[in-house]
Amino acid sequence: MSTLHPSTLFGCLNAVAAEKPDAEAVVFQDERLTYGALVGEVEQVARALLAAGVKPGDRVAMLATCRLEFWLVFLATTAIGGIWLGLGTRNQLDELRYVVNDAEPALLIGISDFEGRDYRDDLRTLAAETASVREVVCIGASGPGAIAWAAFLQRGESVPASEVASAAATVQPLDPAFIVYTSGTTGRPKGAVLSHYGLVEGNRVQSRRYPADTLPLTGICSFPINHVACAGDTCCALMVGGGTIILTERFDPREQLRIVERERCSVWGGIPTMVQMTLNLPDFDQFDLSSVKAMGWGGAAMPREIIERLRLLCPSLGLVYGLTETTVNVTWTQPQTDIDVLAGSIGRPPPEFPCRIADDAGAICGEGEAGEIQFKGDFNMLGYWRRPEATAAAFTDDGWLRTGDLGFWRADGNISLVGRRSEMFKSGGFNVYPREVELAIEEHPEVEYAAVVSQQDPLYAEVGRAYVMLQRGSNLTARELDTFIRSKIANYKVPKVFEIVPELPTLANGKIDKVQLKARAAAA
Repeated sequence: MSTLHPSTLFGCLNAVAAEKPDAEAVVFQDERLTYGALVGEVEQVARALLAAGVKPGDRVAMLATCRLEFWLVFLATTAIGGIWLGLGTRNQLDELRYVVNDAEPALLIGISDFEGRDYRDDLRTLAAETASVREVVCIGASGPGAIAWAAFLQRGESVPASEVASAAATVQPLDPAFIVYTSGTTGRPKGAVLSHYGLVEGNRVQSRRYPADTLPLTGICSFPINHVACAGDTCCALMVGGGTIILTERFDPREQLRIVERERCSVWGGIPTMVQMTLNLPDFDQFDLSSVKAMGWGGAAMPREIIERLRLLCPSLGLVYGLTETTVNVTWTQPQTDIDVLAGSIGRPPPEFPCRIADDAGAICGEGEAGEIQFKGDFNMLGYWRRPEATAAAFTDDGWLRTGDLGFWRADGNISLVGRRSEMFKSGGFNVYPREVELAIEEHPEVEYAAVVSQQDPLYAEVGRAYVMLQRGSNLTARELDTFIRSKIANYKVPKVFEIVPELPTLANGKIDKVQLKARAAAA
């Protein structure tokens, strides 16, 4: 396929397969595919997508765990010019409904069940409520209103392979490939549209940070597929470098260690919560991690005592920083970095990722001066899906992406974070947006107002604390609120503490005084 552009996902995959067809590309449970075999599997799924009528620009939404079919559908959709969209299995129907209605996918692919939850009714409901959905494909026991995965693939056999090649040849690097929904301060999710270029070339740059003795990379991906860390930061990063992706449907600390030992992983890490949960296993020392040459983390700060413990396990440690809108990690520490840098900075950007720190007036900040961290380049998102005003607000007039994070340049050339412009916080590496949680709490008929702030947590870095003012005469309890909200939002968004209060502090303008609530939460 010489007509494929090497900066597209399918072009990159084919280039790696041409160079090392027998190298292992992906492992899921008992299934193992080489790069040569992966290309064939992706082409088979692409033919099925074409048979289903998927055209360039169409969205294909997938409700699934991090399993082989996810990776095949992701690569096949983007190969023919479609736009892939992941839906989280931890999300409730209302959350899924909002995303699907906004993205308007042409095709909905999902698993039948996982860990006791049946998704078939949700899939049928989403399809019935969304006019754009032409068909539902079910992996597992399909049930009425859906075509089984095997039948879906079989139907694709009627489509010549040449049609896949023709469609793939038209895809360009700056075409949209992937939509990741990330909420804003209003609590309404926005779809960040990521390009082939960002996913391929951004990860080419990122892959250079790994020490030579880690190559080719073998690493684990256990992130949910609606998170940019799954397809973007992990799977694409491993594929671009010709490495091996080990897919797991959920994060399990002990299983992580078993996989590292069995597959001889060369890199290991995750968000700090994952790393700490793994280190805390009573039998952690019984596993052989000698194959790991580099350990890393991102999404939140790592406690110094954990870094010191990791240093004893692996001398090459690193942390990364990025956000959905930058597509990939855009700063990182250098191998063999000292603990002061690992604990007190987010590393530095490479030359390929231009970065500046600017104050509110747009003036460039000097060393030690706090301002907003901003990035510029084609690796950034193309914009928010059907949100031109939000897209315009996300960039400066001269094209720099506003991260919303405040930081400053250190004397050693690294960047230290000082806070976030918005109220958003990260719990266990996942973005939590207080207004979204407040809206869910306020759906309860006995709730008058709710205010959610973050507070520090030794395991999850930050968790939510909800201050709730009830309707007069209500006897609603914190436990009842917790039960109610769990049917509305994903569990990582659920506040750790619900505090029922007679009233909420307000500012002169009538708005809730969250500064006072933050102080109260910090003292709790």
